[in-house]
Amino acid sequence: METMSEATCPDCGGTGWKVIERGGLSAAEPCQCQVSERVRSMLERAGIPPLYRQASLYNVSPTTENPAAYRQMAAAVLTVRSYVREFPQPERPGLLIMGDPGTGKTHLAVAALRMLIERGFEGVFFDYQDLLARIRASWDAAAGTSDREAYRTALEAEVLLLDDLGSQRAPEWVIDTISAIVTHRSNHRKALIATTSLPDEMAPEAAIEGAAEPLERDRFRVSLAEKIGERARSRLFEMCKLVRLPPVGDYRLKAKPR
Repeated sequence: METMSEATCPDCGGTGWKVIERGGLSAAEPCQCQVSERVRSMLERAGIPPLYRQASLYNVSPTTENPAAYRQMAAAVLTVRSYVREFPQPERPGLLIMGDPGTGKTHLAVAALRMLIERGFEGVFFDYQDLLARIRASWDAAAGTSDREAYRTALEAEVLLLDDLGSQRAPEWVIDTISAIVTHRSNHRKALIATTSLPDEMAPEAAIEGAAEPLERDRFRVSLAEKIGERARSRLFEMCKLVRLPPVGDYRLKAKPR
């Protein structure tokens, strides 16, 4: 059955190929309608939540009430854009976006993932807690399941987006599992885009005029290393380009209507 794009494409007439002339010779190349269809299919398979399916670097709208925070967010967007433009980067194949809840970490991460998929790279979105729940269920002997799909995907996906890293309590099996995933991806130089709300001494919050004192507040928060283990944390900082979002208490990203 012909798809709408195949039936209506004026360039290929629905064949999926178009004839081009180069140096007096005729050749066929894939039509853009087929490329677009492939990207749409890849985006559907990526598992991006409906809330973020339109996330883009072009619909990020940072607050203008705090000029310092605005400048830092603009710098964060440029870093994400640079990461996508220069991808793949064997030296630092990952992107770690850190910041308080509500600062727009997931929006930026999904924007990066979507841009990479649009460039032809396969990618997948996992919420950290959902991934762990699926892995735990697959290891439950009482449930009679041997499904390892989620774990295999987290290991082998060309681009893995892991959202809200460290948001779950940290029993030993969680630390071991996350360490195995991060270590495998680091060793094989596979791209990992991660977001986290947890503080870390290797990524102190920047001094933002008008912001609450971050160090005093963070003394009472569990650290990233405590939640995912020192080994995984070390690998993350070794393989990832770091993006730190402004620590302004009332700061929120707003998505403009498209």
